[in-house]
Formats: sequence, structure tokens, C-alpha cells
Amino acid sequence: MIEQIEKILNEVRPGIQADGGDVRLKSVKDGVVTLKINGACAGCPMARLTLDDGVGKMIKDKIEEVYSVICE
Repeated sequence: MIEQIEKILNEVRPGIQADGGDVRLKSVKDGVVTLKINGACAGCPMARLTLDDGVGKMIKDKIEEVYSVICE
């Protein structure tokens, strides 16, 4: 499961890095994935929206064991 999540993050990472930020996998436990937002995107409300509605949805759609994605 971690490899699948990392693959998805690697697909979206260039767009996030273009805005001066980054995203990394912090943890996976009991169907909950926790992502960490770094860099310029850390304080931006749009970054959280992008991750929640975009990346989080991709992860949940592609990995049926995941039911929640949390962004920190």
C-alpha cells in the first residue's frame, strides 16, 4: 500500500514543487493516510484544498483499504 501511495504522490509532486512546496507520506495506519505539507505550501489554504480534494481523492479511489486522508 505504501508503494501505491508514494507512486500517486510522485505523480502530483512536480505541480506542488512548482509552487514552492512539497508533500510527503507521514504515516499509514488502519486505513488512514497522513500526509505532511512542506515548504511554501504549508500555510496556504489552497494547498490543503488541493490535497484533500485532489490527492486524497486519488488515493482513496485507487486504494480501497484507505478510507481517510489527513493533511498536516
